[in-house]
Amino acid sequence: MKKNPDSTDFSTAVTANFKRRIFLLVDGHAVIYRAFYGFPGLTNSAGQLANAVYGFSRILLTAIREFEPEYLAVTFDNRAPTFRHDHFEPYKANRSEMPDELKPQIEMVKQVVTALNIPQFEVPGFEADDLIGTISRLLDAPAMRRPSLETANLTTVIVTGDRDTFQLVDDNTHVWLPARTKNQVAVEYDATTVTAKMGVPPTQIIDLKALMGDASDNIPGVKGIGPKTATTLIRQFGSVENLYAALASSTSETQKLSSSLITKLLTDKDQAFLSRSLATIDCQVPLDFSLPACRVSDYDKSAIITLFNDWGFKSLIGSLPADEFETSVQAALF
Repeated sequence: MKKNPDSTDFSTAVTANFKRRIFLLVDGHAVIYRAFYGFPGLTNSAGQLANAVYGFSRILLTAIREFEPEYLAVTFDNRAPTFRHDHFEPYKANRSEMPDELKPQIEMVKQVVTALNIPQFEVPGFEADDLIGTISRLLDAPAMRRPSLETANLTTVIVTGDRDTFQLVDDNTHVWLPARTKNQVAVEYDATTVTAKMGVPPTQIIDLKALMGDASDNIPGVKGIGPKTATTLIRQFGSVENLYAALASSTSETQKLSSSLITKLLTDKDQAFLSRSLATIDCQVPLDFSLPACRVSDYDKSAIITLFNDWGFKSLIGSLPADEFETSVQAALF
């Protein structure tokens, strides 16, 4: 595809001709944990457990090959407690400590990301999801969505190991869940597939979690309300606010609810709103973000090959991208 010499508005031509361009945004720790448990027992040439590094690298390289991103970044959790722990001390308290075998692999993963010259983001007090939410919403801002070469038809694809980021999905943001096993396939979720999977659209997922909670994060929800009842209520009332406003007014809709269900909802009202707050991704993290700085570029291929050889990951070397990533923009213009 070549530039139309008769075009008076190059950005319009770009918008018309590109199917979509990709910002690949990786949830570092979520993918690391997915890899750690997805590749059990894998050791490097020195006999050290290296399953998380290998799995993360393979997932990352697969995503790069699959999406041919023009922009790329990786976000990481920080060791410091988050603002959610300030609001609810038991937040994620049900989770075990990071396995000793995984701890040294975190820095090894960061070595891979650094060698590939991929920008990394990590902010004390916030989770990787919050950084992803902030970046995706910055790219969705009206000023960023004006027709231009940088943002025309740009889709953010979140690479993650869990569904927490489903709430961020919209026309410009998708979620890609890598396969867990050889018998599974990776799935890219848009708003339609998220709705089919979760029973409610992305914008209502936090309301769903407000009622049913999230055991993986120790978010309590309303005691005695599971996914089925929570989904029915959110579909019927639209949000937690609407549900409790209807209960307060004793509308005809709430009068149809069982007395036991109403008791549960009223008893745990504060807990429902707390749970929604805990489940909500913070999209306003103070972050030094620049889209041009995340454009894929040359990387030190010899450095990553050395790492892979040292760790016994020779099978991954053939999956490395070209010395300079081929971007959709370059392919379209030249």
